[in-house]
Amino acid sequence: MTTFLLVHGAWHSGRSWDRVVPLLESAGHRVLAPSLTGYGDKAHLLGPEVGLGTHIDDVTALIEDERLDDVVLVGHSYAGMVVSGVAHRVPERIAQLVFLDAMVPEDGETAVDVLPVTKRFVDAAVDGWRVPPMPEQPPPFGLFGVTDPGDIAWLRSMLSDQPVRCLQEPVRLGNPAARAIPRTHIHCVSGQPAGITRRPVPADERVRELPTGHDCMITMPVELTELLLEAARYARS
Repeated sequence: MTTFLLVHGAWHSGRSWDRVVPLLESAGHRVLAPSLTGYGDKAHLLGPEVGLGTHIDDVTALIEDERLDDVVLVGHSYAGMVVSGVAHRVPERIAQLVFLDAMVPEDGETAVDVLPVTKRFVDAAVDGWRVPPMPEQPPPFGLFGVTDPGDIAWLRSMLSDQPVRCLQEPVRLGNPAARAIPRTHIHCVSGQPAGITRRPVPADERVRELPTGHDCMITMPVELTELLLEAARYARS
């Protein structure tokens, strides 16, 4: 049995994984998909003080409180920043890092450094600290790459504002032990908006692709699950 810890991206909540969790569980694995502070069942905790460090603390505390080991730690989008920070806090607990269409930072970088287009969200923040969810765009972009009307309605029901501190706070990656954790990158290659760029992936890290938009856990949950199971097998090899 593998333990999967699925970390949602900006504006989303743990509910975004609802179509993936039962598929992994039916394959005999343990799955945790928490909502980070300020989202989902923790939306009431949203405030200007919530930042990247808050979310790294959230996930690190869950791993320690649940005594999780050999974790396949999956970060979607902004949560690539989060899982990177977590891996440097508790590298001995992580068997595999999966960057799911995610930001991949270097030490000391912010989300704006990794993806400069996000600066426009900071500049447009309401009351100086909260960023509303991105608007729906015409196909093939849709809402975070989701284009089915029913799926869009479901996705909208789970979105919350994003604190700008999450985008402005640098991540600290100072633990050399974290560099030994195997990495898989899953890229969603359909409907990519202008201004979204990916950094080159090192030759020793695995890359997989899904022919869908950004929120692949909603649009291609079966195919995503297969890639996550593959990543778990790779971690054990």
